[in-house]
Amino acid sequence: MIRTEEAIFEDVPDFHRRIKAEFLAIAPTQLVRETTIAPDAFLNKAGYPLRKTQDAATVAWNLATGLYYKTQPKPPWRLADVRPGVCYIGMVYKSLPNDPDGHACCAAQMFLNEGDGVVFRGANGPWKTGDYEFHLKAPAVKNLLALVLKTYAETHGGPPKELFIHGQTYFNDEEWNAFVEAAPKGTNIIGVRIRSTGGETKLFRDGDYPVLRGTALLLDDQTAYLWTTGYVPQLDTYIGPETPNPLHITVMKSKNAKPDIRTVLADIMGLTKINYNSCNFNDGLPVTVRFARMVGDVLTMGSAKGEERQPFKFYV
Repeated sequence: MIRTEEAIFEDVPDFHRRIKAEFLAIAPTQLVRETTIAPDAFLNKAGYPLRKTQDAATVAWNLATGLYYKTQPKPPWRLADVRPGVCYIGMVYKSLPNDPDGHACCAAQMFLNEGDGVVFRGANGPWKTGDYEFHLKAPAVKNLLALVLKTYAETHGGPPKELFIHGQTYFNDEEWNAFVEAAPKGTNIIGVRIRSTGGETKLFRDGDYPVLRGTALLLDDQTAYLWTTGYVPQLDTYIGPETPNPLHITVMKSKNAKPDIRTVLADIMGLTKINYNSCNFNDGLPVTVRFARMVGDVLTMGSAKGEERQPFKFYV
């Protein structure tokens, strides 16, 4: 029996993922657990709620923000002072469940200057090259980027001036050369690696609070540590449990001249503020990276077959 690429999809027993996948062709969805909206109605033997939930005000704000985002044509807020003609892509990889060949699904999350995004599903194939490394073959890169550029042109009437590709792994030569070849002549492609750190690098300052959110330690003209969480003067507090860990940012490659590292860091800071599925002041990761696993989980479901392009709001 010859198995097609679509045949290796399989619905796993996960209610949340199944609903998201089934509704990709229908409408965005918002799932709410009973224990979230009525925690006092579900108690354990000791008389405490079965689940620890956020306070009622935060739950209400998060639900209201998420529902507004998913039911309105424009997002509830947008980034300020974003350069025109800029497009950000987050690469998504997810191993296909129960596939005997170990294939993975690839996708791209595209975010524009207004903040909202679109998810594109690429090809399935042998993209996994290590425990945490994924790399596309040239044809898959070109097909996926063609979808992204077509959608961008439909909205803006032409190709982007700058196209940033955010990933958590490096880009190999075949993969990168395919990105460059597929890009229009006037579009600069920039590959950026964004990696979380686990406490090996800490920065301290005098006072009761940790470093300011937005603090950067420049290692050279293409590498830096960036603290996307920390003390926020506007809130006069730090939202976090311990001394924050930075992101390690590397501008890996560029088709033309590499942008200033400060520009790259400022963009990443902005992208931590457009999680429209909650009302958080900011996330520790940019939206191009934060939702990679969630998007991948939905795309590998059998119910998601055939959905090549859908708004980001369908996946969260």
